[in-house]
Amino acid sequence: MFGKSAPFLPDIGKTSFFFFPRAGWLTLARVITREPEFLPPPAPPFGAFGRILVSACRGTGRALLLLLGALAALPFAFSKRNRRDVLEQLYTVGFKSLPVVSVVAFFTGMILALQVGLELRRYGQETNIGMLVCIAMLREMGPFMTGLVVAASSGSAIAAQMGTMTVSEEVAALDVMGIPPVRYLVMPRLAALAVMMPLLTVYTNILGILGGALVGSTQLGISTTAYFDNAFRYAENKDLYVGLFKAFLFGLIMVTVSCHQGFSAREGAVGVGRATRQSVIVSFLLILVIGYFVTRLFYQ
Repeated sequence: MFGKSAPFLPDIGKTSFFFFPRAGWLTLARVITREPEFLPPPAPPFGAFGRILVSACRGTGRALLLLLGALAALPFAFSKRNRRDVLEQLYTVGFKSLPVVSVVAFFTGMILALQVGLELRRYGQETNIGMLVCIAMLREMGPFMTGLVVAASSGSAIAAQMGTMTVSEEVAALDVMGIPPVRYLVMPRLAALAVMMPLLTVYTNILGILGGALVGSTQLGISTTAYFDNAFRYAENKDLYVGLFKAFLFGLIMVTVSCHQGFSAREGAVGVGRATRQSVIVSFLLILVIGYFVTRLFYQ
């Protein structure tokens, strides 16, 4: 359809859009080169700040275009060529994260119940810890802690994999052979995180509430029946839905940041380590910021 890059899309440097008639969809072909970009250092401080700002905007734009390309490839998630990759990523992101998620979720609920219960005991309101733990886990702590755990484990692994393939020019080889890297590398991980993050969040919520019940019955003298009655009396379906929506957004953020940082890796093993560290840092910050604004949007 288009002999060169699509005319209605902006030029973003090393990232170009190509139409693959055989596949029948518009994909993002990431052209990986090893040549670094050399820029003369600006003399004024405002020039240096402007260059950093422009570079950050360019990186954000490339990451968003990478996400759009992966979303466009989602219809092929369970095609014959991609089914195995998607299932493998579902297993890696979901089941391999369960041990760490279980420990973090259970102790998060225990810590919340203990700290809140000790303060409420001063006013004779310790029976309300069930409500506070349940609402806190559903709204915020469930998706937040799940996002941090998955970003530190699966997100860093994705960045390391993409970075290793980039510096060894495997991604460039795929592009040269006409194999869209976004469809075969990014899309399976996007599908896995988009599906498993809400499921892991539900699992985290359950374990966190159970951990709070254990602390309430063993250290605060609250019966399990009173704890769960108080918890589910005040919790609403909206709390659960908002938490699941956050988890879904966090999954998109993690896969976008990790793949973009991996594809941007340079300088061999040092660059892979730098990309991995940067992906975890950026994912953590975005999870915090996006989580706040989503809460502010739904609970005004």
